[in-house]
Amino acid sequence: MASTSKAKKTEEEEDEEEDEVCFFTASLLLFPVLDFRIYVQHFDDFTLASSWERFISEIEAICRQWLADGPKHLLEKGAIQSDSVKNLYKVKSELKNAAKIYFMEYYFETNNNGKIADWTCDLHDLQLSFGVKEFLVISPQSASGVVLDAPEASKLLSAVAIALSNCSSFWPAFVPVHDPSRKAYIGIQNMGTVFTRRFEADRIGSQVPIKFMHLEGLYELFVSKFAYSTVDHSMHLYKVHLVMKLTYRTLPNNDDDDDMQVDEENEESEASSAGGNRNRKHWDDDCPWSEWYSAEDPVKGFDLITTWSEKLVESSEMAVMENASPQDAEKWIIAPNLSANLDSSKGDRICFASQLQLLVNALNMSFEAQFMEDFVSVENPGSDNLKSSMIVPPPTVLDRVLKDLFHEGVHIPDFAKGEHKNSRAIKGATLPSLFAQFCLHSLWFGNCNIRAIAVLWIEFVREIRFCWEESQPLPKMSASGSIDLATCLINQKLQMLAICIEKKRELNEEFEDCNDDGFAHMEEDIQVGEVSTSSHAQSQGFDGKRDSPLKPETLIGSRTVASKFSINSGDGGSADKSTSDSTRRGSAGPVGSMKLLKSYQSLHAPFTQDAPLMTEDMHEERLRAVEAFGDSFNFSAQLERDTLSSDMSAFKAANPDAAFEDFIRWHSPRDWENDESEANGLSDNLTEGMKDDWPPRGRLSQRMSDHGNLWRKLWDEAPALPVYEQKPLLDPNREGEKILHYLETVRPHQLLEQMVCTAFRASADTLNQTYFGNLKQMNTKMDQLYLTMASTLRPLQVNMLSGDSETIEDLRRLCIVFEHVEKLLTLAASLHRKFLQAPRVSEAIFSNYYNFYLPTMGTGSADVDVQKEFDMKLQLRMNERQDVSNMFTPPSANQSWRKVLSMGNLLNGHEPILREIIFSTRDNSSGSHYAGSSLRDYQQEIETYRMYICATSNDLRVALSVTSHD
Repeated sequence: MASTSKAKKTEEEEDEEEDEVCFFTASLLLFPVLDFRIYVQHFDDFTLASSWERFISEIEAICRQWLADGPKHLLEKGAIQSDSVKNLYKVKSELKNAAKIYFMEYYFETNNNGKIADWTCDLHDLQLSFGVKEFLVISPQSASGVVLDAPEASKLLSAVAIALSNCSSFWPAFVPVHDPSRKAYIGIQNMGTVFTRRFEADRIGSQVPIKFMHLEGLYELFVSKFAYSTVDHSMHLYKVHLVMKLTYRTLPNNDDDDDMQVDEENEESEASSAGGNRNRKHWDDDCPWSEWYSAEDPVKGFDLITTWSEKLVESSEMAVMENASPQDAEKWIIAPNLSANLDSSKGDRICFASQLQLLVNALNMSFEAQFMEDFVSVENPGSDNLKSSMIVPPPTVLDRVLKDLFHEGVHIPDFAKGEHKNSRAIKGATLPSLFAQFCLHSLWFGNCNIRAIAVLWIEFVREIRFCWEESQPLPKMSASGSIDLATCLINQKLQMLAICIEKKRELNEEFEDCNDDGFAHMEEDIQVGEVSTSSHAQSQGFDGKRDSPLKPETLIGSRTVASKFSINSGDGGSADKSTSDSTRRGSAGPVGSMKLLKSYQSLHAPFTQDAPLMTEDMHEERLRAVEAFGDSFNFSAQLERDTLSSDMSAFKAANPDAAFEDFIRWHSPRDWENDESEANGLSDNLTEGMKDDWPPRGRLSQRMSDHGNLWRKLWDEAPALPVYEQKPLLDPNREGEKILHYLETVRPHQLLEQMVCTAFRASADTLNQTYFGNLKQMNTKMDQLYLTMASTLRPLQVNMLSGDSETIEDLRRLCIVFEHVEKLLTLAASLHRKFLQAPRVSEAIFSNYYNFYLPTMGTGSADVDVQKEFDMKLQLRMNERQDVSNMFTPPSANQSWRKVLSMGNLLNGHEPILREIIFSTRDNSSGSHYAGSSLRDYQQEIETYRMYICATSNDLRVALSVTSHD
């Protein structure tokens, strides 16, 4: 029992000692005129007798270690960056006192030069509130993180104050108190042997007194802290220093919804009668991607921060300051508020990239069937799964898509529109073409699943067959020119089909014309009683139409083969008047001064057929067919046999007396070897028109002289027929049916491969039409995107893909890259249109965000924390203020609830959302009660009182710091 009582007595004694120390330390706070070191300077080596003393000793040891390390070594030891401030770092240590655990944090900056940072920069809440730079925060380990008991808070602050005094440290220390929502703190700072600063902050969250909503009331609140008088403070002229910062925020875009709904209701009848769209105008309605989707504006708005530099004011000037225009502020700083969906981790944006990802998934499934019909057929074993998981839009949506593709008017688009300099490296269809538009529609048809794509493709091919059978022009496709082999095979097929339809229409029109002419001649013969054969009538009419080289309409479907000699239609030699001229057919005119070898007659160039157009697979098929010939000459000759035979027939018809050598001299001059004199004479003939050096002397080349030469054999077999009597080299009916057969039986994976290539190219070309100003980073990113797409899509262009291939994963990664670029492009477009008159602002904001977003794209430093929110502030120039001011449009009637109008300083009818004020007073240390023995260590002017006020229309926060002389 004795031992037990003795133990109890010891605990009681310890508690009494702790209470004495606590009371003693609290007295230091209540009476700061006393010197801390009078009491603690002899306790450096005291015996640790109580838990309170051990707690102080532990704090002291940690602080000494932090002081010894300094900012540089603390960073090396793992100091972490503050969440809210870029240049502020903190270290953390755990403390234990009795049964409670506390955390002590030391906040410091890397440029520890002892100066307080400008308040317009990024500052920690405590730095801004109390005007300090580095500081300590000690808080309990609890859910709230604050000290709810006042004696406990005083005890903690006393312990830290004693420890810092023992370390000779001037760090301010803070303890969070009260409810966390109040952001209340108490604090103390030992400033040496002369001064001590005390801190206190608190907040009113609701029902703020009206007087504190105005500058006059806030001024009186500050003056009341040092003017101990019961009289009215407004009757005394207290001059104080004032610094003010006002923050304005633009209204979000969706705040106009109510207004638009009201306007729409009032105009409903007018809009319905005019067939107009009653939906409100979206920000990107004139952007190139708006045809396919509507993007969320990445720039939600802006915060405008206006600051007034420090000035000496008194009570009478408060009303003037409250009515001052923001245009009079010394600085304007703008801070963009960006959408949270710009974060790549969200993945909930609907855009080209999201739909391309679905198209890649459809490509991965396309290997499961042989034909596209299998994905919609009820007999397909997997059709139940497809029907349950893959939805096809209703017929009305399908009809709307087909109408947009086929029935919106036939016009030839500009195929180079939107094309990037690197887009042709991607083997897909050009953006305005029919297949490219089909691929873009497929991205948005249903949810871009393989079943929806199959339904759309089947109907797409049916519409194409309808155009073919009815000889209707194929929309969005050119019916002239050559086949672009740099595009995908389906686009080449559609190009070929468009040409076949056009030729089919020409043949039909000629047939109808011939029938009409024959019918007219027949009627005339019956009337005069003469009988005429139909062949003679057709010959007269047809020859009269086609054999006229001066009429452009006779050149339809024909060409003139180029030679090194120019055609001279003015050659009127006497030999041309011979009887052989009367039998010339299909002549395009004489070729310079060239003469036939067997007669002194001009050599005439014939009208010839165009070389037959071939798609890529037709070229490959022909190459494989002639590989058996082996001989290189026979290989090339066989490849062009049909065209060569047609040219020979046309040449014979235009030059009845021509020999094989004449054809070689015209068609292939390199295979005719002239003597030197002949060459000189020929040159003279070309330049001077001389005709006395005839017949020309020369010979065929070795390859044309060989026995069994294919060209001579074709010459001997070719009949003399002009182009209008020849069989067309291109049979439009046969080729058209072959193309439709290909489209109807194409393998699903071959279709999807070409769709993926075309969809990526068309999507990028659509985005490439966006106007975003002179943003070099964006131009570079677009160039890189095309090169990345060309490299990734190359395996799809050579049909080397198989199911579950690594290429599928590469395509999914490409979709992510595409999404990054698409987000940046959307931001660039939004900023550009908002700052048309201030391009420097848009360029600066975009450049800053680009550097912030770069690590997310996988090209930045790995140690950059990409989870932090984008925070940027840009100071505006005077010529940029008006452009920003115009963004603050006056609030509408339905937004009147926002017009609290309790704080003054209106900007276009908008009051500030936040008002920050710093009141302060300064006393000259010399000749005042602040004078001390060591004033040489301090500035001549001491900030005695400082009050930071942060006010909105709903709350008020006040932070007070007082400097006293000990």
